[in-house]
Amino acid sequence: MNNRIALSWSGGKDCCMALDTLVSQGFEVVCLVTTVPQELGRTFGHGERMEMIKLQGEALNIPVHFIECSYENYTSQFIKAAEYLKNQLNIRGIAYGDLYLDEHREWGEKVAAAADVEALYPLWMKKEEALQSLGKFVQSGYEAIVIRVREDLLDETWLGRIIDETFLQDVQKTTICPMGEAGEFHTFVYDGPLFSKKIHLEHGELIQLETTKKLEFTSYRLIKKDQYLG
Repeated sequence: MNNRIALSWSGGKDCCMALDTLVSQGFEVVCLVTTVPQELGRTFGHGERMEMIKLQGEALNIPVHFIECSYENYTSQFIKAAEYLKNQLNIRGIAYGDLYLDEHREWGEKVAAAADVEALYPLWMKKEEALQSLGKFVQSGYEAIVIRVREDLLDETWLGRIIDETFLQDVQKTTICPMGEAGEFHTFVYDGPLFSKKIHLEHGELIQLETTKKLEFTSYRLIKKDQYLG
């Protein structure tokens, strides 16, 4: 049976939990797929730099396939990439970390169907289950940091926060989705059970990106899990 799949990858907690779930279900994730605007060199999903996504792929020992595209040809380029991966890596499907937004699932299923591969949604849930899902992430052993927030919903004090028990408690005091499913906040995963190495992050700087604020790390590197940092 062919269990080889690709996973749509933003670098955040949702796709990471999707990866963990897929691996536990016996799938072989042979490639992480990340869309990058041709003119920016940053990911579409989180505005993250390509080198940060490459570090995650290296730490996870999974190659990253970047899809260069624009807003206008986003869908067509994604379909071409899925077809390419089907032919080159023999994938049978592409997985997504979406939680409950029907329009996102409809798009993903449409793309997969056009490339003649299966669409998988390992985290799919009801909207009211989002808080429970965040709790599962906090207990999962993965470590993630908030790297981007929507200015109209969260102030910059949320940037740099670790997704831990305190975050879980504080996010319930806001009106946003606890998982940030509508883009209220974005995260970057830097360690966890499937990581062979940890991504060490230092010197975060605040930058402005349109209607959002982002934490940009000027120093980052892979380190051994047991390496002491003085």
